[in-house]
Amino acid sequence: MTNSDIARLRLFNQRIAAATFKKPSDVVEWFGAVQAQDYLGALWAVGLRMRKAVEADIEGALAEKTIVRTWPMRGTLHFVAAEDVRWMLELLTPRIVAGRARRVYEQMDLTETVFARSKELFAKILQGGKQLPRNVMYQRLEAARISTADGRGLHILSRLAQDGFLCFGAREGKQQTFALLAEWAPTAKSLERDAALAELARRYFTSHGPATLQDFAWWSGLATADARAGLEMIKPQLRQETIDGQSYWLSPSATAVKETSSLIARLLPVYDEYTVAYKDRSAVLDPSHASQASYGIFNSTILVDGRIVGNWKRTLKKDRVFIETSLLVKLGKTEMCALAEAANRYGEFLGMPVTLP
Repeated sequence: MTNSDIARLRLFNQRIAAATFKKPSDVVEWFGAVQAQDYLGALWAVGLRMRKAVEADIEGALAEKTIVRTWPMRGTLHFVAAEDVRWMLELLTPRIVAGRARRVYEQMDLTETVFARSKELFAKILQGGKQLPRNVMYQRLEAARISTADGRGLHILSRLAQDGFLCFGAREGKQQTFALLAEWAPTAKSLERDAALAELARRYFTSHGPATLQDFAWWSGLATADARAGLEMIKPQLRQETIDGQSYWLSPSATAVKETSSLIARLLPVYDEYTVAYKDRSAVLDPSHASQASYGIFNSTILVDGRIVGNWKRTLKKDRVFIETSLLVKLGKTEMCALAEAANRYGEFLGMPVTLP
Protein backbone atom coordinates (compact mmCIF):
# COMPACT_ATOMS: atom_id res chain seq x y z
CA MET A 1 0.00 0.00 0.00
CA THR A 2 1.31 3.47 -0.96
CA ASN A 3 0.40 7.00 0.11
CA SER A 4 -1.79 7.19 -2.98
CA ASP A 5 -3.66 4.07 -1.84
CA ILE A 6 -4.11 5.53 1.64
CA ALA A 7 -5.50 8.78 0.26
CA ARG A 8 -7.88 7.03 -2.13
CA LEU A 9 -9.20 4.67 0.55
CA ARG A 10 -9.81 7.60 2.88
CA LEU A 11 -11.75 9.34 0.13
CA PHE A 12 -14.23 6.49 0.13
CA ASN A 13 -14.28 5.74 3.84
CA GLN A 14 -14.93 9.39 4.58
CA ARG A 15 -17.71 9.36 1.96
CA ILE A 16 -16.11 12.14 -0.06
CA ALA A 17 -15.72 10.11 -3.26
CA ALA A 18 -19.20 8.64 -3.06
CA ALA A 19 -21.65 10.53 -0.87
CA THR A 20 -24.12 8.01 0.53
CA PHE A 21 -25.83 9.64 3.50
CA LYS A 22 -29.36 10.98 3.45
CA LYS A 23 -29.45 12.83 6.78
CA PRO A 24 -26.95 15.11 8.55
CA SER A 25 -27.19 12.96 11.68
CA ASP A 26 -26.10 9.91 9.63
CA VAL A 27 -22.91 11.73 8.61
CA VAL A 28 -22.06 12.84 12.13
CA GLU A 29 -22.83 9.46 13.67
CA TRP A 30 -20.62 7.72 11.07
CA PHE A 31 -17.63 9.87 12.00
CA GLY A 32 -18.25 9.99 15.74
CA ALA A 33 -17.58 13.73 15.60
CA VAL A 34 -17.11 16.31 12.84
CA GLN A 35 -14.93 19.31 13.63
CA ALA A 36 -17.10 22.44 13.67
CA GLN A 37 -14.76 25.20 14.80
CA ASP A 38 -15.63 27.10 11.61
CA TYR A 39 -19.43 26.95 11.62
CA LEU A 40 -20.19 27.60 7.95
CA GLY A 41 -17.35 25.34 6.85
CA ALA A 42 -18.68 22.56 9.08
CA LEU A 43 -22.11 22.81 7.46
CA TRP A 44 -20.44 22.10 4.11
CA ALA A 45 -18.30 19.33 5.63
CA VAL A 46 -21.53 17.51 6.45
CA GLY A 47 -23.35 18.49 3.25
CA LEU A 48 -20.67 17.32 0.82
CA ARG A 49 -21.01 13.80 2.27
CA MET A 50 -24.76 13.67 1.64
CA ARG A 51 -26.38 12.54 -1.61
CA LYS A 52 -28.09 15.87 -2.07
CA ALA A 53 -28.10 18.60 0.53
CA VAL A 54 -28.46 22.35 0.93
CA GLU A 55 -27.12 24.42 3.78
CA ALA A 56 -30.53 24.69 5.42
CA ASP A 57 -30.68 20.88 5.82
CA ILE A 58 -27.77 20.86 8.25
CA GLU A 59 -28.99 23.93 10.11
CA GLY A 60 -32.37 22.22 10.33
CA ALA A 61 -30.79 19.16 11.92
CA LEU A 62 -29.20 21.38 14.56
CA ALA A 63 -32.51 23.13 15.25
CA GLU A 64 -34.30 19.77 15.38
CA LYS A 65 -31.69 18.56 17.89
CA THR A 66 -30.55 15.47 15.98
CA ILE A 67 -27.00 16.81 15.99
CA VAL A 68 -25.38 18.96 18.67
CA ARG A 69 -22.49 21.43 18.55
CA THR A 70 -20.23 21.42 21.60
CA TRP A 71 -16.62 20.93 22.83
CA PRO A 72 -16.16 17.14 23.18
CA MET A 73 -12.51 16.65 22.17
CA ARG A 74 -9.21 18.55 22.06
CA GLY A 75 -11.00 21.62 23.43
CA THR A 76 -12.35 22.19 19.90
CA LEU A 77 -15.91 22.57 18.68
CA HIS A 78 -17.45 19.54 16.95
CA PHE A 79 -20.81 18.31 15.72
CA VAL A 80 -21.85 15.08 17.43
CA ALA A 81 -25.03 13.03 17.18
CA ALA A 82 -27.47 13.91 19.95
CA GLU A 83 -27.53 10.30 21.14
CA ASP A 84 -23.73 10.30 21.54
CA VAL A 85 -23.05 13.67 23.15
CA ARG A 86 -23.24 12.53 26.78
CA TRP A 87 -20.87 9.56 26.63
CA MET A 88 -18.38 11.42 24.45
CA LEU A 89 -18.20 14.33 26.89
CA GLU A 90 -17.82 11.97 29.84
CA LEU A 91 -15.01 10.06 28.12
CA LEU A 92 -13.01 12.88 26.57
CA THR A 93 -13.38 16.13 28.50
CA PRO A 94 -11.96 15.28 31.97
CA ARG A 95 -8.43 15.23 30.51
CA ILE A 96 -9.01 18.59 28.81
CA VAL A 97 -10.42 20.15 31.97
CA ALA A 98 -7.52 18.87 34.09
CA GLY A 99 -5.00 20.33 31.64
CA ARG A 100 -6.71 23.70 31.60
CA ALA A 101 -6.96 23.79 35.38
CA ARG A 102 -3.17 23.75 35.49
CA ARG A 103 -2.45 26.01 32.54
CA VAL A 104 -5.40 28.40 32.16
CA TYR A 105 -7.91 28.46 34.98
CA GLU A 106 -5.38 29.35 37.67
CA GLN A 107 -4.05 32.28 35.62
CA MET A 108 -7.57 33.61 35.03
CA ASP A 109 -8.74 33.01 38.60
CA LEU A 110 -11.44 30.67 37.32
CA THR A 111 -12.11 28.56 40.40
CA GLU A 112 -14.58 25.74 40.89
CA THR A 113 -16.66 28.24 42.87
CA VAL A 114 -16.89 30.47 39.78
CA PHE A 115 -18.04 27.56 37.63
CA ALA A 116 -20.58 26.44 40.25
CA ARG A 117 -22.04 29.96 40.51
CA SER A 118 -22.25 30.17 36.73
CA LYS A 119 -24.08 26.84 36.54
CA GLU A 120 -26.56 27.95 39.18
CA LEU A 121 -27.20 31.17 37.28
CA PHE A 122 -27.73 29.54 33.89
CA ALA A 123 -29.86 26.74 35.33
CA LYS A 124 -32.39 29.41 36.32
CA ILE A 125 -32.34 31.59 33.22
CA LEU A 126 -32.28 28.80 30.61
CA GLN A 127 -34.73 26.41 32.25
CA GLY A 128 -37.78 25.57 30.19
CA GLY A 129 -36.09 25.31 26.80
CA LYS A 130 -34.81 28.89 26.61
CA GLN A 131 -31.88 29.78 24.36
CA LEU A 132 -29.70 32.85 24.74
CA PRO A 133 -26.94 34.22 22.49
CA ARG A 134 -23.41 34.51 23.79
CA ASN A 135 -23.48 38.27 24.39
CA VAL A 136 -26.58 37.94 26.59
CA MET A 137 -24.97 35.05 28.48
CA TYR A 138 -22.01 37.32 29.16
CA GLN A 139 -24.32 40.14 30.28
CA ARG A 140 -26.00 37.83 32.78
CA LEU A 141 -22.63 36.74 34.15
CA GLU A 142 -21.47 40.33 34.52
CA ALA A 143 -24.73 41.25 36.28
CA ALA A 144 -23.97 38.46 38.76
CA ARG A 145 -20.47 39.97 39.25
CA ILE A 146 -18.73 37.18 37.37
CA SER A 147 -16.21 38.82 35.05
CA THR A 148 -16.14 37.73 31.39
CA ALA A 149 -13.18 39.95 30.46
CA ASP A 150 -9.97 38.74 28.80
CA GLY A 151 -11.48 35.48 27.54
CA ARG A 152 -12.97 34.41 30.88
CA GLY A 153 -16.49 34.33 29.43
CA LEU A 154 -15.64 31.84 26.70
CA HIS A 155 -13.73 29.63 29.13
CA ILE A 156 -16.73 29.59 31.45
CA LEU A 157 -19.12 28.60 28.67
CA SER A 158 -16.80 25.94 27.24
CA ARG A 159 -16.13 24.44 30.69
CA LEU A 160 -19.86 24.23 31.43
CA ALA A 161 -20.35 22.56 28.04
CA GLN A 162 -17.53 20.08 28.74
CA ASP A 163 -19.19 19.28 32.07
CA GLY A 164 -22.31 18.27 30.12
CA PHE A 165 -24.31 21.24 31.38
CA LEU A 166 -24.53 23.58 28.34
CA CYS A 167 -24.48 23.12 24.57
CA PHE A 168 -25.11 25.30 21.55
CA GLY A 169 -28.74 25.78 20.57
CA ALA A 170 -30.16 26.91 17.23
CA ARG A 171 -28.87 30.01 15.50
CA GLU A 172 -30.76 33.25 16.13
CA GLY A 173 -30.11 35.20 12.96
CA LYS A 174 -26.32 35.10 12.75
CA GLN A 175 -25.91 34.65 16.50
CA GLN A 176 -25.11 31.31 18.11
CA THR A 177 -27.22 30.52 21.16
CA PHE A 178 -26.74 28.32 24.22
CA ALA A 179 -29.14 25.91 25.90
CA LEU A 180 -29.17 23.36 28.71
CA LEU A 181 -27.84 20.06 27.39
CA ALA A 182 -30.22 18.01 29.56
CA GLU A 183 -33.15 19.73 27.83
CA TRP A 184 -31.60 19.92 24.36
CA ALA A 185 -30.55 16.25 24.18
CA PRO A 186 -32.61 14.46 26.84
CA THR A 187 -32.11 11.00 25.30
CA ALA A 188 -28.29 11.23 25.21
CA LYS A 189 -26.87 8.09 26.80
CA SER A 190 -23.89 7.28 29.01
CA LEU A 191 -21.55 4.32 28.43
CA GLU A 192 -19.14 2.45 30.64
CA ARG A 193 -15.58 3.65 30.02
CA ASP A 194 -14.37 0.54 28.16
CA ALA A 195 -17.49 0.49 26.01
CA ALA A 196 -17.00 4.19 25.18
CA LEU A 197 -13.33 3.67 24.27
CA ALA A 198 -14.21 0.76 21.99
CA GLU A 199 -17.10 2.62 20.34
CA LEU A 200 -15.02 5.73 19.68
CA ALA A 201 -12.21 3.63 18.20
CA ARG A 202 -14.68 1.73 16.01
CA ARG A 203 -16.18 4.95 14.67
CA TYR A 204 -12.79 6.49 13.99
CA PHE A 205 -11.05 3.63 12.18
CA THR A 206 -14.17 2.69 10.19
CA SER A 207 -14.74 6.24 8.94
CA HIS A 208 -11.18 7.61 8.85
CA GLY A 209 -9.11 4.52 7.99
CA PRO A 210 -6.47 3.73 6.93
CA ALA A 211 -5.17 5.39 10.10
CA THR A 212 -2.61 4.71 12.80
CA LEU A 213 -2.87 4.54 16.56
CA GLN A 214 -1.09 7.90 16.71
CA ASP A 215 -3.70 9.38 14.36
CA PHE A 216 -6.51 8.14 16.62
CA ALA A 217 -4.85 9.51 19.75
CA TRP A 218 -4.38 12.90 18.04
CA TRP A 219 -7.98 13.08 16.77
CA SER A 220 -9.61 12.01 20.02
CA GLY A 221 -7.29 13.76 22.44
CA LEU A 222 -7.03 10.54 24.45
CA ALA A 223 -3.84 9.52 26.22
CA THR A 224 -1.95 7.04 24.06
CA ALA A 225 -2.60 4.23 26.55
CA ASP A 226 -6.36 4.83 26.38
CA ALA A 227 -6.31 5.11 22.58
CA ARG A 228 -4.39 1.81 22.41
CA ALA A 229 -6.89 0.15 24.76
CA GLY A 230 -9.77 1.23 22.51
CA LEU A 231 -8.01 -0.09 19.42
CA GLU A 232 -7.14 -3.40 21.06
CA MET A 233 -10.81 -4.04 21.86
CA ILE A 234 -11.88 -3.68 18.20
CA LYS A 235 -8.90 -5.14 16.32
CA PRO A 236 -10.89 -8.28 15.34
CA GLN A 237 -13.30 -5.98 13.46
CA LEU A 238 -10.55 -4.25 11.47
CA ARG A 239 -8.02 -4.99 8.76
CA GLN A 240 -4.33 -4.17 9.28
CA GLU A 241 -1.87 -2.91 6.67
CA THR A 242 1.83 -2.37 7.38
CA ILE A 243 3.67 0.38 5.52
CA ASP A 244 7.34 1.14 6.29
CA GLY A 245 6.96 -0.64 9.60
CA GLN A 246 3.88 1.40 10.59
CA SER A 247 0.53 -0.30 11.24
CA TYR A 248 -2.56 1.18 9.60
CA TRP A 249 -6.09 0.06 10.50
CA LEU A 250 -9.25 0.22 8.43
CA SER A 251 -12.52 -1.53 7.77
CA PRO A 252 -12.17 -4.87 5.91
CA SER A 253 -14.87 -3.77 3.46
CA ALA A 254 -12.65 -0.93 2.18
CA THR A 255 -10.62 -3.21 -0.13
CA ALA A 256 -12.67 -2.94 -3.34
CA VAL A 257 -12.70 0.85 -3.57
CA LYS A 258 -9.09 0.91 -4.80
CA GLU A 259 -10.25 -0.47 -8.14
CA THR A 260 -12.06 2.70 -9.24
CA SER A 261 -10.25 4.89 -11.77
CA SER A 262 -12.53 7.94 -12.12
CA LEU A 263 -11.07 11.35 -11.32
CA ILE A 264 -12.37 12.80 -8.05
CA ALA A 265 -12.15 16.53 -7.31
CA ARG A 266 -13.69 18.26 -4.30
CA LEU A 267 -13.67 21.61 -2.54
CA LEU A 268 -13.12 20.87 1.15
CA PRO A 269 -13.86 23.36 3.93
CA VAL A 270 -11.33 24.51 6.48
CA TYR A 271 -10.75 21.95 9.26
CA ASP A 272 -12.34 19.16 7.26
CA GLU A 273 -12.03 15.71 8.82
CA TYR A 274 -10.09 14.58 5.73
CA THR A 275 -7.22 16.94 6.52
CA VAL A 276 -7.34 17.68 10.25
CA ALA A 277 -8.15 14.25 11.71
CA TYR A 278 -4.65 12.75 11.31
CA LYS A 279 -1.40 13.42 13.09
CA ASP A 280 0.49 12.44 9.93
CA ARG A 281 -0.94 14.20 6.85
CA SER A 282 1.77 13.17 4.39
CA ALA A 283 -0.62 10.86 2.52
CA VAL A 284 -2.70 13.83 1.33
CA LEU A 285 -0.11 16.62 1.19
CA ASP A 286 2.98 16.21 -0.99
CA PRO A 287 6.18 16.45 1.12
CA SER A 288 7.51 19.11 -1.26
CA HIS A 289 4.70 21.36 -0.04
CA ALA A 290 5.36 20.68 3.64
CA SER A 291 6.38 24.31 4.20
CA GLN A 292 2.85 25.25 3.13
CA ALA A 293 1.22 22.84 5.57
CA SER A 294 -1.48 25.39 6.35
CA TYR A 295 -3.04 24.27 3.06
CA GLY A 296 -4.05 21.12 4.91
CA ILE A 297 -5.27 22.61 8.15
CA PHE A 298 -6.02 26.32 8.24
CA ASN A 299 -7.41 26.95 4.75
CA SER A 300 -10.15 25.48 2.61
CA THR A 301 -8.48 22.98 0.29
CA ILE A 302 -8.83 21.74 -3.27
CA LEU A 303 -8.62 17.98 -3.51
CA VAL A 304 -7.90 15.98 -6.66
CA ASP A 305 -7.79 12.18 -6.31
CA GLY A 306 -7.20 12.47 -2.60
CA ARG A 307 -4.26 14.87 -2.78
CA ILE A 308 -4.26 18.55 -1.82
CA VAL A 309 -3.47 20.61 -4.93
CA GLY A 310 -4.31 24.09 -3.65
CA ASN A 311 -6.70 26.16 -1.62
CA TRP A 312 -9.81 28.21 -2.29
CA LYS A 313 -11.94 30.89 -0.74
CA ARG A 314 -15.39 32.18 -1.44
CA THR A 315 -16.89 35.64 -1.79
CA LEU A 316 -20.66 35.87 -1.52
CA LYS A 317 -22.45 38.44 -3.66
CA LYS A 318 -26.15 39.16 -3.86
CA ASP A 319 -26.90 36.67 -6.63
CA ARG A 320 -23.87 34.35 -6.83
CA VAL A 321 -20.76 33.02 -5.13
CA PHE A 322 -17.29 33.78 -6.48
CA ILE A 323 -14.61 31.16 -5.85
CA GLU A 324 -10.96 32.16 -5.98
CA THR A 325 -8.30 29.45 -6.19
CA SER A 326 -4.59 29.28 -5.44
CA LEU A 327 -2.98 26.17 -6.88
CA LEU A 328 0.13 24.37 -5.70
CA VAL A 329 0.43 22.45 -8.96
CA LYS A 330 -0.64 22.99 -12.55
CA LEU A 331 -3.87 21.15 -13.39
CA GLY A 332 -4.69 19.61 -16.74
CA LYS A 333 -7.90 20.09 -18.68
CA THR A 334 -9.61 17.01 -17.21
CA GLU A 335 -8.69 18.11 -13.68
CA MET A 336 -9.94 21.65 -14.30
CA CYS A 337 -13.25 20.29 -15.55
CA ALA A 338 -13.56 18.17 -12.42
CA LEU A 339 -12.76 21.23 -10.31
CA ALA A 340 -15.48 23.23 -12.07
CA GLU A 341 -17.94 20.43 -11.35
CA ALA A 342 -16.93 20.46 -7.69
CA ALA A 343 -17.45 24.23 -7.55
CA ASN A 344 -20.91 23.90 -9.07
CA ARG A 345 -21.81 21.31 -6.47
CA TYR A 346 -20.84 23.76 -3.74
CA GLY A 347 -22.98 26.40 -5.40
CA GLU A 348 -25.95 24.02 -5.36
CA PHE A 349 -25.39 23.53 -1.63
CA LEU A 350 -25.63 27.30 -1.13
CA GLY A 351 -28.45 27.66 -3.66
CA MET A 352 -26.43 30.08 -5.76
CA PRO A 353 -24.68 29.99 -9.15
CA VAL A 354 -20.88 29.89 -9.09
CA THR A 355 -18.25 31.94 -10.85
CA LEU A 356 -14.89 30.15 -10.97
CA PRO A 357 -12.13 32.16 -12.74
